[in-house]
Amino acid sequence: MKIGKVVGNMISTRKYDGLQGYKLLIIELCYTDQKTYIVAADTIGAGTDQLVLVAEGSNIQQALAKPAPIDALVVGIIDNEPVFSAAQQSQ
Repeated sequence: MKIGKVVGNMISTRKYDGLQGYKLLIIELCYTDQKTYIVAADTIGAGTDQLVLVAEGSNIQQALAKPAPIDALVVGIIDNEPVFSAAQQSQ
């Protein structure tokens, strides 16, 4: 799982039928050496500028109500940004 910040929505006028009902969010991953963006499906209602927990990979299919070609899913909204000590960051 990864922590990221929602920076926008992806708007699609047409999409695969299995994606109907999923909001697509643009997520900037946190705690990485370079700016990295991913698109993740959202069913819990995350909004712009919120920190979220993102799960990736084929295992997220178990969390979906219906099968869809998705490999990143917002699984949580983070209320408080985690605080890491200097010892934890060097590991």
